[in-house]
Formats: sequence, C-alpha cells, structure tokens
Amino acid sequence: MTEVNEAPPGVDPTTPSPARLYDYYLGGVDNYPVDREAAQRLYKVVPELPDAAWANRGFHQRATRWMAAKSDIRQFIDIGAGLPTQNNTHLAARKEIPNARVLYVDNDPLVQAHAKALLTGAASTRFITADLRDPDGVLSHPDTSALIDFDAPVGLLMTAVLHFVADESDPWGLVTRYLDALAPGSYLALTHITADSKPPAAVQAFRDLYASATERIYLRTKAEVERFLAGLDIVPPYEGAGGVVTWMGEWGAEDPRAADSDGSRWGYGAVGRLR
Repeated sequence: MTEVNEAPPGVDPTTPSPARLYDYYLGGVDNYPVDREAAQRLYKVVPELPDAAWANRGFHQRATRWMAAKSDIRQFIDIGAGLPTQNNTHLAARKEIPNARVLYVDNDPLVQAHAKALLTGAASTRFITADLRDPDGVLSHPDTSALIDFDAPVGLLMTAVLHFVADESDPWGLVTRYLDALAPGSYLALTHITADSKPPAAVQAFRDLYASATERIYLRTKAEVERFLAGLDIVPPYEGAGGVVTWMGEWGAEDPRAADSDGSRWGYGAVGRLR
C-alpha cells in the first residue's frame, strides 16, 4: 500500500501542506513525497531551513516553560499546532505545572489524525479542528469552553502560523480578537517569518514553494511583527535586553550569541503580557 493510499480522509497527499512541510524540516515522518520533494528544492536555496525550524521550535518550548514557571500560567491555547516531532506543548508545560491544560488548534486534517492518536484519554489536553481566521469558532467551541477558564490567565501560542494569514484577512485584528477574550495577566507568544536582510532569491523560493501549497506564506518586517504586540508588555528576551522583539532563536537562550544563527534570523519572536 502506498503513502497516497494510506492518507486519512480529507488529506491531499498531492499538494504540500505547511504542517507536513514543517514536520519534514524538523526531521519528522508525518509527511508525503510531495512535501519532501518541495522541501528539498527549497533547501538548495535556503540550506539553513532545518535550523530555522528548530530555532522556532526551541522558542515555542522555552516560551511555554517560561510562562508556566515564571508566571504560573496553567492553561494554554496552541493555535496552528502542526505536527511537531517531540516535546509537544503539554509536555513542555507539565515540566513546570504537572496539571497544565492545553488546547491544540489546527485546520489540517492530518494534524487532527495525529492528535487523536497522541492525546487519547488525556482529559486535560484537547484538540479542535478550526482555523485561526475564525476566532469566534475557536473561542466558542465546546471543547474550548470545557477546558479553558477565560476568567484566569491563558498562555496563547501562535508560533509560525500568522505568516499564513494574508493582509486582506487582517492578522493584526485577528490577534486582537483573541487577546480581547483573555484575562489580564495572559500572555501571547509568537514567531513570524521575515524577509528582512534576506537574499531576494531565497525569499522568492519561499514564496514559490508555498504558492503551490495549501496555504501561501507572507513574510513580514520587524515593524509589522511588532504590531501584533501593540499594547502588551513585551518580556525581555534574555538578561540585559529590554522589552524587544528579537530573533526567534535568541529568546530565552542561555547564550544569545550562540543562538544567533542564520536559521534563527529567518524569524522574529516575542512574548507579551496582557495588562
């Protein structure tokens, strides 16, 4: 039986998907030949892409643990959860808060199939199939209401997902709608791909790959990424830094200089606190 024939219902194994591409960048196995072939073409122009994916994943894990350990956040919403290969959000959070609750959100049917197998019997961890561009659908979903207490602070994770939302869909307004539903003391942790100071050929290679995928990609400037955190108190990314948006690999790193790699510089990252 081929991989194509084994594809779960709703999964198109002939078109690359962001979740499966990301899984492949991280060395995972939940992907198809079309994803691997597309990624390999991009590697020829952006050989540091696996490093960029791991820089993003490292940010996600460190930000989750920081929110749990330093701010006693006990519940998380992970939007655009994807197909990470290891140390998922609930595992990272529970290293600090054993009973942490985590709601995963994604619109990819393969992610749904993966989550059902992974989260079986976990009452404090749930997955819903929904699109971040539908905040009302996410926030009012029965599983969201059952798991998340919106009267208490929440850790909202939006890593490597907002760059799949076009300007026409107002990603900044969407983030605001999510934040408006959260209690003071909640946090937003995000990363976003950028074209700042990148070779034009590499930027075009990114755009070309995702133009043929299930979602297009939109690379944004630092100023545009900072707009997502307007009105929030930005957490200093490392000791000695102010409240700034920085390269995603540097945030929370023990040695920010060592973490400042070519891959890390493909994305900005920040954590902001809701007043």
